[in-house]
Amino acid sequence: MTPGILPDDVSLMKELKLNHYRFSISWPRLIPTGIRCLVGISLYGDWGEPVDISNQKDIEAAERFVQFYLGWFATPIFHGDYPQVMKDFIGRKSNQQGLGTSRLPTFSSEEKSYIKGTCDFLGLGHFTTRYITQKNNPLVRSSSSYFTDRDLAELVDPRWPDPGSEWLYSVPWGFRRLLNFVKSQYGNPMIYVTENGVSEKMKCTELCDDWRIQYYKDYINEMLKAIKDGVDVKGYTAWSLLDMFEWDEGYSERFGLYYVDFMNKNKPRYPKASVQFYKRIISSNGFPNQRELEENPRNMQKCQRFGQCMMKFRT
Repeated sequence: MTPGILPDDVSLMKELKLNHYRFSISWPRLIPTGIRCLVGISLYGDWGEPVDISNQKDIEAAERFVQFYLGWFATPIFHGDYPQVMKDFIGRKSNQQGLGTSRLPTFSSEEKSYIKGTCDFLGLGHFTTRYITQKNNPLVRSSSSYFTDRDLAELVDPRWPDPGSEWLYSVPWGFRRLLNFVKSQYGNPMIYVTENGVSEKMKCTELCDDWRIQYYKDYINEMLKAIKDGVDVKGYTAWSLLDMFEWDEGYSERFGLYYVDFMNKNKPRYPKASVQFYKRIISSNGFPNQRELEENPRNMQKCQRFGQCMMKFRT
């Protein structure tokens, strides 16, 4: 789930997500007896870093950012209830609005027992990070929402690379911290990284996506560090294999390892330079030895070749 895509009213989310919280109960009906499988859910989360690591309010605001983002859905699955900070903040603001009850619904004891521990693994999508600072949002009943409930401001460092979507900055170290957060908050569950990648924000004129290669290299390296920290990462999936329809941005933003010519009725696909890099990552199950690359010139394909390929299909 991606907060902000759906309506802000948090009261809708309990009804929407309850069946997703307890999704494993239907599997015995679908899977033959005796076959063991793992059931999980894939959630999305950015990392929030305090602007001032010596300021307790900023530290708490950054924690709140992650709890409102990832914890909103993950905490009920692993612990049976919403994060305490969500209950406290939304409850207090609801009281200040003169409402008789919190806008964040409550789980009954039966519901808590029903949803807790229903995840064998956590799928995790991650793309970027924000700096977070404390900000008291004015209380306006007509405009109260998920965003104003958090009492924080999101900032970016202008030095962060931003090759893709306007919201997507390359901040690799945030990935490691988010993975360690999951480890400490939820008892080190098995994690499958289900989405991680970067888009281009301008029309592609060549297939030399060196900046995408750098993004993958940096983020996968931070994931490796997290694994060495003891985080139980079981798998990784790059987002995405092909250029595709991206939410409200349509086809204007391209995350794919393969370029898709949407103007052609046959939708031909062309490999970007990042394909060769990611193929080596997969075949080596990690970063390949540099000597092996130097000894195999075929693995050192240059961007110029991909640019020539692009020119061919455009003529």
